[in-house]
Amino acid sequence: MFDSEARLSWVLAWLAGLVGAVAFTHSAGYFVTTATGNTQRAVAGLFVDDPWMSISATLLVTCLLAGVVVGSLGRRYVWKAHPHGPTLLTTVCLLIATVGDIMLEGWSAGPVAFLPILVIAFGIGALNTTFVKDGEVSVALSYVTGTVVKLGQGIERHISGGSAADWLGHFLLFASFVAGGLTGGYICSAVSGSQLLAAATVVCALTTGYTYFHTDRRAR
Repeated sequence: MFDSEARLSWVLAWLAGLVGAVAFTHSAGYFVTTATGNTQRAVAGLFVDDPWMSISATLLVTCLLAGVVVGSLGRRYVWKAHPHGPTLLTTVCLLIATVGDIMLEGWSAGPVAFLPILVIAFGIGALNTTFVKDGEVSVALSYVTGTVVKLGQGIERHISGGSAADWLGHFLLFASFVAGGLTGGYICSAVSGSQLLAAATVVCALTTGYTYFHTDRRAR
């Protein structure tokens, strides 16, 4: 429960929460960490006379899906010796989003443009392919619904005669995501706009360095 892989999952869940909070706070309220809310927005927009809601939500889901596909291909063919390579792709996406927002909005404190938000959604999709077992994602980093369901099931097993180990790992993953959201909110109170994306890029780059120079090397 507390091995290096588990600790890394907490770090990356924290990162996902931070990036999600950053993107949501300084945009028009776009979710980049989950397809659930965006899928509902895509459908609901058809019935509330808001076509842009449907279009933007559909694009966000599409970019998230594309990130998962590209991240999975990268793990299979590019990062054979670096199992957590998708974190590098997330860093690159944040860097592209930062540069793109500067070009569109300038180095300002205004809201983040929509196109950079799409790039961030792509990067989050790739990030979710970091932990894979038997060809399937084994740790949900940004889609917290699955983590909460597993947490609830673990609590039930503990009540029915199990131990705290049945739910503690899921709770720590959930708490890490929440902590990331709080960190992102704190950063948002200090900087905004392109400056905010730059700060998130630096944090993501440091996390990527940790996965490569510490976690993956020790595993090898």
